[in-house]
Amino acid sequence: TGAASVVAAVIDTGIRPHADLAGRVLPGYDFISDVPTANDGNGRDADPSDPGDWTSSSGQCFPGSPVLSSSWHGTHVAGTIGANANNASDVAGVNWAAKILPVRVLGTCGGFSSDIADGMRWAAGLPVPNVPPNPHKAGVLNLSLGGSGACSVTYQNAINDIRGAGAVIVVAAGNSAANASGFRPGNCNGVITVAATDRHGDLSWYSNYGSTIEISAPGGDTFFNEGDGILSTLNAGLQGPGADSLAFYQG
Repeated sequence: TGAASVVAAVIDTGIRPHADLAGRVLPGYDFISDVPTANDGNGRDADPSDPGDWTSSSGQCFPGSPVLSSSWHGTHVAGTIGANANNASDVAGVNWAAKILPVRVLGTCGGFSSDIADGMRWAAGLPVPNVPPNPHKAGVLNLSLGGSGACSVTYQNAINDIRGAGAVIVVAAGNSAANASGFRPGNCNGVITVAATDRHGDLSWYSNYGSTIEISAPGGDTFFNEGDGILSTLNAGLQGPGADSLAFYQG
């Protein structure tokens, strides 16, 4: 059930306040330097709350990209890690005691590896130029993100430094039903790369696979039945924030 002395960094889209995360979330930081990507009117700042990552037109992110509602992805990940348990409400996270450190690196159309690497370093207590020091050093960094390509020098150098600082880095293998060796930062050295299983313990149909994987964990499979996904904390807003909600996701 974890320990209150442990800090888990959710390096993602940021987190919305949610009743089932009350008392668990520490002050974090927004590392998105590109204003259109940030979607909050500015670049880097001390507010890691998620304003939404919706798109308003097809092709906004890349040719043929669809119009999307806000994912509130970081909020869902945070609930999976640490939603309050034994409170007769909503869901229970894997960890009942650890604190959650929101580090915002993903916005509209994704994010930049430079911002992600800086967010990783800061989460582990390492200095980042022009950013105040992190007073809540994370022992675990969760990156439910990735992209295709070889591990970059930017990522690997950050990972090496973070491991030297004593933190553990956990990375999603990816959701492309392909060999995880082609997806970063899960293919970098020194990280724990996690594949997804369904409720039967089998590899989920979308999960990446291969020798790059260290472990697997429940990721759900909503292809036939939404209830076979992972239920966690979310927000009801289709674009900007709305009311607290719950939703089944897979990944």
